[in-house]
Amino acid sequence: MNHTDPDERWLGAIVHGAFFVLLASSFARFLSRDQGGARTGWVVALFAIFCLLYVLGHLVAPPPRPGLPPTRRHLAWLASATAVWVALLALAPSATWCAMPLLFAGLHALPPRIAVPVAALLTALVVLSEIRVADGPLNPNMVVAPPAVAAVATAVLVHLQRQGARQRLLIADLVRTRHELAATERRAGVLAERQRLSMEIHDTLAQGLSSQR
Repeated sequence: MNHTDPDERWLGAIVHGAFFVLLASSFARFLSRDQGGARTGWVVALFAIFCLLYVLGHLVAPPPRPGLPPTRRHLAWLASATAVWVALLALAPSATWCAMPLLFAGLHALPPRIAVPVAALLTALVVLSEIRVADGPLNPNMVVAPPAVAAVATAVLVHLQRQGARQRLLIADLVRTRHELAATERRAGVLAERQRLSMEIHDTLAQGLSSQR
C-alpha cells in the first residue's frame, strides 16, 4: 500500500531503518559473544527468517489505513513475526531490542485493548531475557528501562491512534456540513428561481390584462 502522506513515509523509513540496524547489531553481538554449540545454526536460521518475515510482511501484508481494522493477513504476519522473535529470544538474548521496531511496525495497527496487553507481554519477555543473561548483581536498569521505554512507546501509539480518530471524525463532520450547506444552497437557488419565474409570469399576466382594458 502506498502512503501519500510524507510524514507517514518518513516515519515508516525511520522504523524500518531502526529495525535493520538493531537486527544487524543483535546478529553481530550473537556472533561475537553467544556463538557456539549446536544452536548456532538454528539461531542464524531464525535471524534470517525473522528478517525475511519483516520484509515480506510489509510487501504482502501491509498495515491498514488509519481508521480501518487490521486485515487477517496483517494479523497473521504479526503473529508469525512475534512467534519467530520469541523463539529467537530464547536462543539468542541479543535479539532483545528487536522488539521495539516490531512494536511500532505491527502494534500500531491494533486497537488499544489488544495492543497494550501485547506490548506488556513483549516487555515482560525482554525483562526476563535481560535478567537471564545478567552477570553478577542485578542491574536495576534491566528491570526498569524496558518497561519505561515500552510505556512511552505504547502511550505515543495510543495517543496517535486516538488523535487520528478525532481528526477523522472532525473531517467527516466537516465534509457532511459542506454537503448539507451545498444542498441548502441548491434548494435556495431553486426557490429563488421559482420565485423569479412566478414574478415574471405575474408581471406578464398583469401586463396582458392591462392591455386588454
